[in-house]
Amino acid sequence: SVPLTGQLESAIHTLMKNGFAETKAEVVRKAITRLVEEEAINAVLLSQKEAREGKLLEGDLRTLVDTLS
Repeated sequence: SVPLTGQLESAIHTLMKNGFAETKAEVVRKAITRLVEEEAINAVLLSQKEAREGKLLEGDLRTLVDTLS
């Protein structure tokens, strides 16, 4: 059980009412899944940006790890 503010409780009930999910638990599971997906997308976008800026590492992975450690 996680304590939620009244605002979050209200948002959950609105999402349920609008058909996003049938239960509070399902709303939370879907929200966490979307957050994880969003973070993965952000990591890819950041990697693409860094690649465009020339911030790349090349070479043998083991050697790179040893160098960075």
